[in-house]
Amino acid sequence: MRKIVHLPPASEIRKPRPKKAPELPILERRNWLIHLHYIRKDYETCKAIIKEQLQETGGMCDYAIYVQALILRLEGKIQQSLDLFQSCAVLMPQSSDIVKQVARSLFLLGKHKAAIEAYNEAAQLNDKDWEVSHNLGVCYIYTNDFKSAKEQLNIALGLSKHDLTYMMLGKISLLEGDTEKAIEVYKSAVEFSPENPDLLTTLGLLYMQQGKYQKAFEHLGNALTYDPNNFKAILAAGSMMQTHGDFDVAMNKYRVAAYSVPESAPLWNNIGMCFFGNRKYVAAISCLKRANYLSPFDWKILYNLGLVHLTMQQYASAFHFISAAINLQPKMAELYMLLAVALTHMDDWENAKRSYEQAASLDECNPLINLNFAVLMYNQEDKKGATVQYLEMERKVIDSNHGATFDPELIEMAQKLSSALQVGETSVWTKPGKESKGNQHSKTTSLQPLGTNQALGQAMSSAASKNLQIAAGSKAPPKLASTSVTQDEEPDVEEAPSP
Repeated sequence: MRKIVHLPPASEIRKPRPKKAPELPILERRNWLIHLHYIRKDYETCKAIIKEQLQETGGMCDYAIYVQALILRLEGKIQQSLDLFQSCAVLMPQSSDIVKQVARSLFLLGKHKAAIEAYNEAAQLNDKDWEVSHNLGVCYIYTNDFKSAKEQLNIALGLSKHDLTYMMLGKISLLEGDTEKAIEVYKSAVEFSPENPDLLTTLGLLYMQQGKYQKAFEHLGNALTYDPNNFKAILAAGSMMQTHGDFDVAMNKYRVAAYSVPESAPLWNNIGMCFFGNRKYVAAISCLKRANYLSPFDWKILYNLGLVHLTMQQYASAFHFISAAINLQPKMAELYMLLAVALTHMDDWENAKRSYEQAASLDECNPLINLNFAVLMYNQEDKKGATVQYLEMERKVIDSNHGATFDPELIEMAQKLSSALQVGETSVWTKPGKESKGNQHSKTTSLQPLGTNQALGQAMSSAASKNLQIAAGSKAPPKLASTSVTQDEEPDVEEAPSP
């Protein structure tokens, strides 16, 4: 029986495979390899491949030029990167990404108006890019055109909500002096991003500036919940505790911060004032000297050093530090008052009188200045001048907040001086005097806030006298550094400055 052989149909015959894959065009052959080494941050190999690619293409490979410009900018060669980005823009004039990189390099070079023009060109190519609107707003901030900056940042928020955009809007409000508006902006930012420790810290600092310590502590606590090592939140929380006299608890906070930022001048300043509050004066001076070494032009640290040396009756050293603080902050009345106290103890009566006169001319609300001045005039047997200063002190007390409390020693000194000058007993001290009996550590609240997230603590200085003595103390609430925009950091999409 014959076998039937079934042959496959002609349509099923397989076609022969090509010998090799088709080659890519020479302009794009190494793009994938350039990208691979770039994202691996193997920049030396990447630059070698780019060089070969540009030699083969005669400098016409736009991607190789683009990546080379990015690498040069990372290496700090901003001008060279700008030249290469402009070359890319010639090869690809319709690419908004390349125009944005040109604008970015111009911004880093400080050419903000040219950067604005470049970003406007990029916006014409792509009007739905959040990055372009945000960076335009940042450039307008540097040119002090806050109105245009707010318009662009609001457009950016309309396209896509980002933490950086909220932060820059808050910066503008703070630059304009509108703290309430800044708080509203940061509250909106926290609602959008409730786990951002920087936003929570900034909002807490703003509440501290307004004296709303409960809300401030709440937001700072939330910030520390999400980031236990957040330096700004730790310093602010410790400052609040320090302001209310909890020096040991504040020191525990500062120990945590010291591991993260051991070279922070505000941190060592606060630690020094905690030691000062606990009457450990040598340790306080040691910490304040370290803070002064780290930040020699910070007048607040010099102020605190002067206070501590006055307390230790080291008047020459106090004079040295207070004079240095006056050179950096010549419009602060309390500095002149403390300088006068030091000069009085050094028996330089004439210069002490001049310092008091300067302090009285700069200040309109602190009765301590006039009281110390009155004591000096009385000791110099100038009862007429002492009476004028005493009456001026009474006027300031009456004009001040009646809820303010004054130190019992200050009240006692004022009453003694009143009797000595025969101006009659004054009633302005009666109510505060009774209230202050329950709080022997309270001082006048008329002094201006000092420091960067710091409490100055108590500082007792006495005006030299033969028959009278006065305690001039200061316990000032903290002032927030977050209310100022630092120009050191780069407020762009890649890295914006934190408040």
